[in-house]
Amino acid sequence: MKVAISACLVGCKCRYDGTDNHDIRLVAKLESCELIHFCPEDHAFGTPRPTMNLVETSQGIRALSNLTGANLSAPIEDYAKTFFDMHPDIDLFIGKDRSPSCGVCSAKLYDQDKNLLSTKEAGLMAKEALKRGIHCLDAEDFVSPILFHKA
Repeated sequence: MKVAISACLVGCKCRYDGTDNHDIRLVAKLESCELIHFCPEDHAFGTPRPTMNLVETSQGIRALSNLTGANLSAPIEDYAKTFFDMHPDIDLFIGKDRSPSCGVCSAKLYDQDKNLLSTKEAGLMAKEALKRGIHCLDAEDFVSPILFHKA
């Protein structure tokens, strides 16, 4: 089985603050799988980097920098499309829960005044995986395989 997995979950220090979210139990459960790591934010903006939030705008849901308010969506969306084009046979996508890029159904969505609208959104890369019909899970949900999400 080929599994696309957020790089921070396997120990890569690519979170916004230069740390990781290494999940030893998750990685152990996937030891028989081919793991393909990804981090659209590190690829596009480097590490460390300012944080971002998903925001409902008049142009749709966008990832906006919390530092500058700049729209950071395009590089993440481009990375996601290229990643999945290069790996068309992914069986499972495991994203870092609550990430504006990788969260499957746990990312926070705000309005432009920073009011919380939802805690159940898909991040920009996860949206692309779902759009392509790939089974998707937040890392925290991996223990319960019945929670697969499919577009």
